Amino acid sequence: MTCVADILREHFSDFLTIYNIPYSHYKVVNALLNCRTSALGAHVESCDSCGHETIAYNSCRNRHCPKCQQSNTTKWLLNQHQSLLDVQYFHVVFTLPDVLNEFIFLNQSFAYNLLFKAASETLLNLAASKQFLNAKIGVTSVLHTWGQNLSYHPHLHCIVTGGGLDKAHSNFVTSNSKYLMPVEVLSRVFRGKFKFYLKKAIKNPLINFTLPLSTSSEDAYFYNLIKSFYRHDWVVYAKPSFDNPQAVLKYLSNYTHRIAISNYRIISLEDGMVTFCYKDYKDDSKKKIITLTAVEFIRRFLMHILPHGFVKIRHYGLLCNRYRKEHLKLCRKLIGVSTFLYKLLIS
Repeated sequence: MTCVADILREHFSDFLTIYNIPYSHYKVVNALLNCRTSALGAHVESCDSCGHETIAYNSCRNRHCPKCQQSNTTKWLLNQHQSLLDVQYFHVVFTLPDVLNEFIFLNQSFAYNLLFKAASETLLNLAASKQFLNAKIGVTSVLHTWGQNLSYHPHLHCIVTGGGLDKAHSNFVTSNSKYLMPVEVLSRVFRGKFKFYLKKAIKNPLINFTLPLSTSSEDAYFYNLIKSFYRHDWVVYAKPSFDNPQAVLKYLSNYTHRIAISNYRIISLEDGMVTFCYKDYKDDSKKKIITLTAVEFIRRFLMHILPHGFVKIRHYGLLCNRYRKEHLKLCRKLIGVSTFLYKLLIS
């Protein structure tokens, strides 16, 4: 079966004749090429029953490697069991307009952090308002930067508790069973917050610009960028609530450690052309096939390498790391789920 490492092994040198990449991308490519090969060493695996031994090559454990994500997902999910509450959960997706893609790609750390900040504040502030829950909710957010065909498509998947603690921390307030908050309101507030923080950063010397020839200054470019906010849709998508807490973890497993493309989606590598399958969500999620040159495939794949050290999974509100144990303990007490029943729930 053809994998991403095979494509890199055969055509990465061709890619480098056309494109320059940062050192961090070289490190990722090197990790993927060496994953589960003798270059990273090996260890002995033995059967507990018959004692048969085999030599297994070590994994690179890079978060962009298609071969290493299953074990990472399993470990992460085991740790998340303790954060489950016996309440409804909602899935909310925040998407940025395509017109911002160039700016975001040139300023990835800044823009991705801004996306997390705007989306989390939108959810937490609206939930805390008297118009809605008037409570502190819990949010787990996961960043994705790709579409199914490897296009650049930054968006945030948020799993949100269907309720939260009131301001006095004396009651657990439950949300509407059918929806969390109106998506129109979420969209407007999200757009406003993103615009607000972007305007505050206009004088940040670390922000990178590629100015169009018709634009005379960075201020003019920023002004036009802000104006474009109102000419394009800001999509916030909210799915119905999950059936039960176990379904939340099962669903999260599809998102937390996913990378731009899995090896099983790659159909072939022939004559410098890569063919892979994808779902076209704009066409009723139909399964389709696309063929790209190997160089273009590598270019698209490398677009989704995250900045070094960037945290792509974050928790907010009830689930923020500092007070998570205290919040969850109080929530379970108020919800009425004993420790014994909770253990049964997640077993």
